[in-house]
Amino acid sequence: MADRSGRHDPTWQRHARLGWRRLRHHGPDQLQFWLIALLIGIAAGFAALGFRAAIDALQTLLYGADDRAILSVAGSLPWYLLVAIPAGGGLVVGLILHRFTPDARVRAVADVIEGAALGRGRVELRAGLASALASLITLGAGGSSGREGPVVHLAGVISTAIAERIRASGITGRDLLGCAVAAAVSASFNAPIAGAIFALEVVLRHHALHAFAPIAIASVAGTVINRLHFGDVAEFALPLAGGVAFYWEIPAFLLLGLLAGAVAVVMMRAIFWTEDMGNRIQARTRMPRWLRPALAGALVGTLAIWFPQVIGIGYETTSLALTGRLALHEAVVFAALKVAAVSITLGGRMGGGVFSPALVVGALTGLAFGLIATALVPQFSGAATVYALAGMGAVAAAVLGAPISTTLIVFEMTGDWETAVAVLAAVSTATALASRFVQRSFFLTQLARRGIRIAHGPQEYLADKTGFARAIRRVDSANGLPRDALDALVARGLAVDADASLKTALRLFERRGASHLAVLRQDREGGVVIGSLAHVDALRAYTRALAATAAEEHS
Repeated sequence: MADRSGRHDPTWQRHARLGWRRLRHHGPDQLQFWLIALLIGIAAGFAALGFRAAIDALQTLLYGADDRAILSVAGSLPWYLLVAIPAGGGLVVGLILHRFTPDARVRAVADVIEGAALGRGRVELRAGLASALASLITLGAGGSSGREGPVVHLAGVISTAIAERIRASGITGRDLLGCAVAAAVSASFNAPIAGAIFALEVVLRHHALHAFAPIAIASVAGTVINRLHFGDVAEFALPLAGGVAFYWEIPAFLLLGLLAGAVAVVMMRAIFWTEDMGNRIQARTRMPRWLRPALAGALVGTLAIWFPQVIGIGYETTSLALTGRLALHEAVVFAALKVAAVSITLGGRMGGGVFSPALVVGALTGLAFGLIATALVPQFSGAATVYALAGMGAVAAAVLGAPISTTLIVFEMTGDWETAVAVLAAVSTATALASRFVQRSFFLTQLARRGIRIAHGPQEYLADKTGFARAIRRVDSANGLPRDALDALVARGLAVDADASLKTALRLFERRGASHLAVLRQDREGGVVIGSLAHVDALRAYTRALAATAAEEHS
């Protein structure tokens, strides 16, 4: 075959040109999309790095040390400063959230999950930026929460801005959101595999093949950003050599998982109980909503007078647990106090996330269990620090509802496959137990408490999100019901508002056993009948929505 110039055109060249055209012009696998994923990964990686550096700078300014050395410094500060710093930070947080969010609530991972499931891969921009600033101030001022949740949402803000800019569809918007989340997690933990899996497992909640390549690209980009700054080093220095008496200890790690799952449930319920208590106190006292975070900060600061271990993210405490430099009673007491401090911080509407606190509490729980287990059966036991590592992964996995990515994070932090198997054993029983008491994870339970139920998949939330405007049979249409039949339906109470969800209509069909509903449009004079909705048409619309979601998840 010859080209336009008459020269011979080898088959491989034709295939190469055809492949290049398809790569550039067709579907989400196009080269431009991968380049966008790379740019989002770089931006999210720098955002995670900058957020971390800003927290360290603010902590150093206020306390004289960052989170890696704050314990020794905080213990020497006057008591009034330990109270005043987090209280003042909480006041600033309250004012920011009062001014820039409609509900004075910090946005975090749960809102990213909601955006992926219900918001076409978008999150709130204004409230998201305000939440990032609020979380930065909370953590810099000593609030007892984590940085990963705010970083994940900040990455979602970046992807949303780009998705809006390029007018991305719902599928593309969700893929971009997954890219941003993967890069943020990878940059936070120096864990590219775990970052990619976290985005698929927790945020997108599916493992569609079309999303994997761009998410992996963004995850690698986030890791490169981390390593350019910190080098190829693990988040924690762990003395793990020869730590596992492998086969004999697996039952002990399964038991640790049960304990870790119970601790995770207690931690999650404590946060929700404190939030509900704060809501009741705020309602009864008519407290200004901007004052609530300040009171929470004052309570955390008061607790820090005697136990400075509750201040900040908890990196130093986690390192002490993972290296076995805490006694049994210290591990137990610090774990309980950390749960209390986290509950006050998050329930008090300060900023931050729950990931890092889960790691702290898990490491302390695992160390306490390991110290007891290795003392009871020393001849079949390895190091107690391995239990601390397994406990860290188990509590975090149960709280996040992310057993696979959490196990991978621990593996990438250690590079020890035997330890990773021990962690996996603990993670399996922890998540199995915790999922029976919450809606699969802390984040999905948060959404369920707001009336957004997506824990059991699209069949649970799609009908509530989907409308039925295109299924309405208009009054003047050939297949519509006559006017007298519509008036009869209204008289019998078989009517639904045109702006209602498909779920509302389907519930009315089921409850009343009707085959048609009158559809009303509200105006100044009340409801005006504009047509009818057939039960079969409503079911058909629901089936189409499910089919579209299934096609995306299996593409």
